[in-house]
Amino acid sequence: MEYYQIAIDGPSGSGKSTLAKGVASRLGILYLDTGAMYRACGLKAIKTKIDTKDADQVEKMMQDIKIDITHENGEQHVWLDGEDVSKEIRMPGVSVAASDVSAIPCVREAMVNLQRKISEGKNVVLDGRDIGSKVFPNAKYKFFLVADAEERARRRLLELQEKGVTDTSFEDVLKDIKYRDHQDTTRASSPLVKVEDAIEIDTTSISIEGTLDALLSHIQE
Repeated sequence: MEYYQIAIDGPSGSGKSTLAKGVASRLGILYLDTGAMYRACGLKAIKTKIDTKDADQVEKMMQDIKIDITHENGEQHVWLDGEDVSKEIRMPGVSVAASDVSAIPCVREAMVNLQRKISEGKNVVLDGRDIGSKVFPNAKYKFFLVADAEERARRRLLELQEKGVTDTSFEDVLKDIKYRDHQDTTRASSPLVKVEDAIEIDTTSISIEGTLDALLSHIQE
């Protein structure tokens, strides 16, 4: 049996995770949120008080880190050193830390290997920054989502508020979004790029349902 991957790349807040979950649900396949893995690495650095931009310190940290991914009732859970950190990794400060450590080659190598291992022998949809360019360059379906920074910040703030986080402002979230955009597109190791064979979808003014229908129509073709 031939298995396939659906790669959904794009900047922070473009709707990748929500869309990937919808695709997985509609098609009955596995969803893997790769960004959550980098957030777990960033959280580990915060917890151990490591400079997230110090490659030597981060490399030592990666020798003593254990990240596991489980799926319960259709939801992905991220485990860091035996602790479920699925909610903790969504805090704004962790987002910046994740962006910093993800620029370090040893982190990306470890996470890419883990993503490939989890996806082996399965039909899977993955969202991230380098799925189509690095993790699965031969994925059967590749998509690249884009959206205005302000709209992405609005969505992220709403998401945080729905999770009970009320001490973050729109300005803070927008600053975080722009920081991540710069980090993700300029890093030397696996930068965020739209690969030639990816289908671009601008989600700025399209609902999640509309975006999902558009994506699935390309797959069904």
